[in-house]
Amino acid sequence: MRAAPLTVTALAAALLLTGCSSDSSGSSGGDDSAAASPGNGTTCRIGAMDVEVGPANVAPAAGDTGNIPVTLTNQSAECTLDGFPGIDLNATDSSASVSPAEGTKSTKLTLAKGTAATFTLTYTRGEAGAKASLDVKTLNIALPGAGTAKSYKWSYGPVQGRSDNAGDPNASVSAFSPVGD
Repeated sequence: MRAAPLTVTALAAALLLTGCSSDSSGSSGGDDSAAASPGNGTTCRIGAMDVEVGPANVAPAAGDTGNIPVTLTNQSAECTLDGFPGIDLNATDSSASVSPAEGTKSTKLTLAKGTAATFTLTYTRGEAGAKASLDVKTLNIALPGAGTAKSYKWSYGPVQGRSDNAGDPNASVSAFSPVGD
């Protein structure tokens, strides 16, 4: 009689211990497929995020500067943002990538489920119809290391190009920062 309770206790302890194991990569050992990209079990993916674009401080006229905050709330397992957001501005027949703000260093953030990070896209409004302006229709956002992007409607006017080149937008993106700290 006594052997059965000991066997059940040992089995329960073994199951409990295997459920608590973790490795140095930060993976919980569970199915992180919604928040992970191939090759890195902790890389955040845009599809596992609730993304809020704006509300923006819109540039009202050509030559003015606007700021668009983007907030990402993790809806899946713990994941990491390591690098800068990938931003593409898309017009009807062309697109342009946005570089990190000059002198900005990337930060590495770990987001638990339900926590958020933010970054800001800063741009100079261009003149509508001008050769040096990119008439942006959509904004693509990708997370570092994830390889996929999501598209969002752009309603902030054309973006001025640097040195009269619409393919080099006068825009920049900040590093990620935690929300609520």
